[in-house]
Amino acid sequence: MTNNPKRAVSLISGGLDSMLATKIIMDQGIHVEGINFYTGFCVEGHTHAIRKKDKKKEKRNNALWVAEQLGIKLHIIDVIDEYKDVLLNPKHGYGQNLNPCLDCKIFMVNKAQAWAWMEENQFDFIITGEVIGQRPKSQRKETMPIIARESGAEDRLLRPLCAKNLPETLPEREGWVDREKLMAFHGRNRKPQMALAAKLGFTEYSQPAGGCCFLTDKSYSDKLGDLWRSRGSREYDLDDIMLLKVGRHLRPAPNFKVIVSREEGESNYLKGYKSDFITLETCSHNGPLTLVDGDPSETDIHNAARIMARYGQGRDAEQVDVSMRRPNGEVSSFSVKPMSADDILPAWHV
Repeated sequence: MTNNPKRAVSLISGGLDSMLATKIIMDQGIHVEGINFYTGFCVEGHTHAIRKKDKKKEKRNNALWVAEQLGIKLHIIDVIDEYKDVLLNPKHGYGQNLNPCLDCKIFMVNKAQAWAWMEENQFDFIITGEVIGQRPKSQRKETMPIIARESGAEDRLLRPLCAKNLPETLPEREGWVDREKLMAFHGRNRKPQMALAAKLGFTEYSQPAGGCCFLTDKSYSDKLGDLWRSRGSREYDLDDIMLLKVGRHLRPAPNFKVIVSREEGESNYLKGYKSDFITLETCSHNGPLTLVDGDPSETDIHNAARIMARYGQGRDAEQVDVSMRRPNGEVSSFSVKPMSADDILPAWHV
């Protein structure tokens, strides 16, 4: 081993794997700093902060929390706009849903190694928490060289958790790290990682399987696909990303969609969109706040109000009074008969 201290950048997702990979390298005397790329599609923090059912869950950014546990500096980089091309035009295609996992990993490793800061601060190599066979799209033995090659990182990319199953990298050949102290994990079994966590003294960590991206979720991917089809365009912005995470999304007709809050926290959040959408609220009974998106007719708005009434405490009433606010501030009131459960078709649920 060389006496010259080396420096590494670690991709920190907030999951157990990146935590362990970083710790393994730190324990070999390497100075490590973390980097986390914010795409807008991360699961943690947003819905947990809104929904009452998640009230007992600690509200935290897991990437920041991991960095704190490791005692390292974390650089959070906003890549929302740059990431659009990865999502919309993935060279290697999608996974089971709208997750461009292989292109995503290539993009992030490329951003890390191409970042001028890395060269200016004399960082020598990159760490990821990848494990061969763990993910069907991006973490296979045949995809590992693709990520290294197409990202531009080449053999400066080290995967400490499965390094012994792969050819030696530059840090290993040069003696910056001891290959014998690296791991040979493979497959989807999480027990080896959990055992290593216990050995290293980690008693708390986010769910072992990671999974911090909404794009791997079928329900969310369906909503995003529906949004694109309704607009006739695959463009999106941050508000679109966030709104798809909240409420029930129902599309009774191609020209409009109804977003019904599921609890008080979501109702409060959706109020922030009253200047962008038609907003419906029940007046005579407690009920959810509802947004109407698209180009609805008066009949469509009436039906949206009936759907909303079905999800409120007036579901069995003959009439429910409704207040409607248009984006221009115009307010009006009317009454509707709540829609029956049988009339809300399963196909409407996006």
